[in-house]
Amino acid sequence: MKPILVMMLCALFAFWGLIACAAPPQPSNDPADVQAIKQLEIDMGDAMVAVDIERLKSVWADDWVATGPSGKSIDKEAILRRYQSRATELRAFELGPMDVQVFGDVAMCQGSATETKIREGKDISGTYLWMDILRKRAGRWVVVQSIGAKVK
Repeated sequence: MKPILVMMLCALFAFWGLIACAAPPQPSNDPADVQAIKQLEIDMGDAMVAVDIERLKSVWADDWVATGPSGKSIDKEAILRRYQSRATELRAFELGPMDVQVFGDVAMCQGSATETKIREGKDISGTYLWMDILRKRAGRWVVVQSIGAKVK
């Protein structure tokens, strides 16, 4: 019994060694994917300004979650309700440069935005840094996770 256990442990350690030594995935950065993701980011901002709930539903994956400047998380249904009720209003935005890294069907996009924004009657306008993690599902990119921080 002990020789089998020893062989299993050796195999497990060898497997973990291969994983630990494996090269990290390199970005493919297909220009078509990079452009599609940048356009998706622009479309998302435009949809927030226009309160285009149907467009936002298609941009954010059903399992989308965001962590905002307060450190609190919000899911897709909650953010859609905030925009629909006008509890959150993005009145205008200007995106800064975006950096996109594509790794097969997963991508990261980060950038900045200067926003004119109202939340629950309070002006929270300013410059924000953000990062979205995207996944290609059914042949199209969707945002699966977002994080943002206000910088000024």
